[in-house]
Amino acid sequence: MTNAPGRVDVIVPGEAAGQRLDRFLAAVPAIGTRSRAKQLIDAGRVRVNDATAKSARAVRDGDRVAVEIPAPEPLRVEPEDIPLRVLYEDEHLLAIDKPAGMVVHPAPGARRGTLVHALAHRLGALPGVGEPDRPGIVHRLDRDTSGVLLVARTRPALEALARQFRERTVEKRYLAVVRGHPGSATGRIDRPIGRHPRERKRMSVHSARPRSAATRWTVLARLEGATLVRLMPETGRTHQLRVHLAALGHPIVGDRVYGSRRAGRVAAIPFPRQALHAEEIGFAHPTTGARLSIRAPVPPDMQRLIETLRQAGRTTAKSPASA
Repeated sequence: MTNAPGRVDVIVPGEAAGQRLDRFLAAVPAIGTRSRAKQLIDAGRVRVNDATAKSARAVRDGDRVAVEIPAPEPLRVEPEDIPLRVLYEDEHLLAIDKPAGMVVHPAPGARRGTLVHALAHRLGALPGVGEPDRPGIVHRLDRDTSGVLLVARTRPALEALARQFRERTVEKRYLAVVRGHPGSATGRIDRPIGRHPRERKRMSVHSARPRSAATRWTVLARLEGATLVRLMPETGRTHQLRVHLAALGHPIVGDRVYGSRRAGRVAAIPFPRQALHAEEIGFAHPTTGARLSIRAPVPPDMQRLIETLRQAGRTTAKSPASA
């Protein structure tokens, strides 16, 4: 691989033959993520053997891949003084306890008040650290999911963390309150996920073009009409945990997208968001390699939900009608 200002040239090695072009480029340090690779390909900045190519093209041993890297664009978001709960911070990365209701980066319908706006105020501009409208963002959590989220402060840190997510060496643990009671104490859901065949904003296990997805789960407590579970995703597909639990017949309490259609006869439990919390993340520090494990406390709204359902179960167990 050779680098020149604004350009990267790579010869495809034999072990990478057969990979999609965007997946191959995501492993190139100067690019770092698959979304960034696709963005460059779609913009016509990538040539394979002197010809433009599409993201899905399979690379071959000895292919010459040339990538034109544009100069970093100025930050597009205005800094906003939004308080952040910091769980860990050094000169390379930041770990945030993202509250439910906060969008990670600007998107249609969320042009202000995002985590990126708050980071711009706290960290200033991060030129070259990811995409201009989402600088430093390594991974995402849904708007209504709370918990640990990592942010890179430098380009090498972004590339190193993105590689760990891509190679699935990051360990993630979530807590969820699901409707009903699973029949066993532990399990593994291995069902591919892709776009819903009719509703493009939803994901589904019945997609025409699914990608592999697997989730391990463990029951922590059986509550009144619900169960507290710990989830360990082995892959990182969009809405994976929500889709998998709905497919299992135990949708997450409060999930308005995937909950109502798969709930069966289980009574609805009022909650203003999906009861899903990113509890812990384990990874290798991008510079030192030391293993870090960062936890976010269960937010008050989920604590209240769990305690309410636990107390309801105790009341039901003591009532004469249940005897």
